[in-house]
Amino acid sequence: MSVDERTAVLAVLNSERFVDCAPRTVYATLLDEQQYLCSWRTMYRILADADQVRERRNQVRRTGYTRPELLATAPNQLWSWDITKLRGPAKWTYYYLPLC
Repeated sequence: MSVDERTAVLAVLNSERFVDCAPRTVYATLLDEQQYLCSWRTMYRILADADQVRERRNQVRRTGYTRPELLATAPNQLWSWDITKLRGPAKWTYYYLPLC
């Protein structure tokens, strides 16, 4: 392919319409519209030459989670609970100890 053709294919792949689609999806969509630019494998090659072979969809970026810190400054402001599993006298026997 010529440089102009490769630039045109890259422009289509990076257009707002196809920016988050895989090259096979772009290829199939364009074929449905009676357009043929190149094969889907050639689209991958063009993206690889432009260092754009990666997950094309937007990824969720999670910020660091900070564990909440509870602070009681007076009585009855903070309540907590727990259920502890205690081993019983026989095998497979357990007792649950709820604490408030």
